[in-house]
Amino acid sequence: MQFDVVVVGAGPAGLGFALSLAGSGLSIALLERQPEAALAEPAFDGREIALTHLSVTLLRRLGAWDRIPAAEVAPLREAVVLNGPAPRQALRFDTAGRREAQLGWLVPNHLIRRALFEAAMPRPGITLMAGTAVTAVETGPEGARLGLAGGGSVAARLVVAADTRFSELRRRMGIPAAMRDFGKAMLVCRMVHQAPHRQVATEWFGQGQTIAMLPLNGHCSSAVLTLPEREIARLMRLEEAEFGAEVTRRYGRRLGAMQPSGTRHVYPLVATYAARFVAERFALMGDAAVGMHPVTAHGFNLGLRGANTLAAEIRAAQARGGDIAAPGVLARYEAKHRRATWPLYTATNAVVGLFTDDRLPARLAREAVLGLGARLPLVRDMIAAQLMDRGGGGLVRA
Repeated sequence: MQFDVVVVGAGPAGLGFALSLAGSGLSIALLERQPEAALAEPAFDGREIALTHLSVTLLRRLGAWDRIPAAEVAPLREAVVLNGPAPRQALRFDTAGRREAQLGWLVPNHLIRRALFEAAMPRPGITLMAGTAVTAVETGPEGARLGLAGGGSVAARLVVAADTRFSELRRRMGIPAAMRDFGKAMLVCRMVHQAPHRQVATEWFGQGQTIAMLPLNGHCSSAVLTLPEREIARLMRLEEAEFGAEVTRRYGRRLGAMQPSGTRHVYPLVATYAARFVAERFALMGDAAVGMHPVTAHGFNLGLRGANTLAAEIRAAQARGGDIAAPGVLARYEAKHRRATWPLYTATNAVVGLFTDDRLPARLAREAVLGLGARLPLVRDMIAAQLMDRGGGGLVRA
C-alpha cells in the first residue's frame, strides 16, 4: 500500500495532524495498535486536559470542538500556586485586564480523543489501519517503508511518529531522547466536595507531596496527587470513604469534606525530549517529540500545536509544488516546534525540581520566587499569557 503520509499513533496529536491535512489532496494513513472500537469509544482515564485558547481554536477548525458535550467543558478562571505545609502567601494568575473571561478550559481527555476520531473518520483521504503494529521502518531519498506485524508493509513519502513518549519508532530510527524520571507517580480521581471551587485551580507544593485541584462543573474537582509510588499504591488500596478522608486531609480541608466520584488512575512521571524531531522522510510529533511533566498542563497543547505546525509546512510545500518531506520542510518544522517547546520544557523541569525539594535552601528559594512573583504584576501577566496561549498566525484551516 502506498500513501503520501503515514502517521503511527492515532492519539490526539496523530488525529489532529491527519485532520489538519484533510482536504489537501494528500493520502494519509493512521496506524494504531489499539482496535477501532477503543478509538471510537475511548475509556475514561481520569485525566482532565487544561486546554489553552489556541488549542480550542485548533479544535474548532478541525471540527472536533462542537463534538464535545458542553456540560463536560469547565471554564478555568484563575490558577493559584501554594507552597509549604502552611502556605503564607499565594501566587495567583487570572485574566484581569484581558478581554477573555477565562485562562482556559478543562475537558476530559477521553472526550477529546473521541471528538477528534469522529471528526477524522468521515474525511476523504484519511485511512485508519487499527489493530496494526509496526515492526520495522526504513527511510531513503525516494521514500519510506514500514513493516507491519503479521507481514505486509506500507510505503509513504513521509512517516510521522506520534506513538507516545516511549516511542518505539523513535528508537528504531536511532533518535535518542533525554528522559527525566521524577521517581514518583501521579494519581488522578474526580472528587465531590462541600465548598465551591469558583473555577479556581490550585497547585499546592506541600511537604513531601504535590496536590492539584482542577475545577470541573458543579461541586466537583479533579484531584491530582504526586507522591512516591509506595504511597500511591497505599492510596489505591483504600476504601472510598478512607480515600476521601485522606484527600480531604492532604488538601487542608480547603474545599470541605471530599469524596471520590469516580475511578482512580495512576500514571508514572517521566518527561522526555527528543534530541532531534526529524530525520530523512521522518518526523516526531506529540509526546514522541516532547513528553511534558503535567504540572504546567501543556503536554496536550504542545502536541496539538506541533501537529498544526508540521501540517502548515507540508501544505506550503505542496502549494509550491515541492516535496512535502524535503529536508527544508522538516527543518522548518523542527526549528519552530523547538522554539515553542524547549523553553517551556526546561522551565517546567526547573520548577518541579525546585518546588519538590524539601531541603531548607530550596524551601527558602521557592518562598522568594513566590514572593517576587506576587509583587511583580508583569511577571504574573507573562505567565498568565503563557498559560492561555492565544497563539498567532499560521493556523491550518481543515
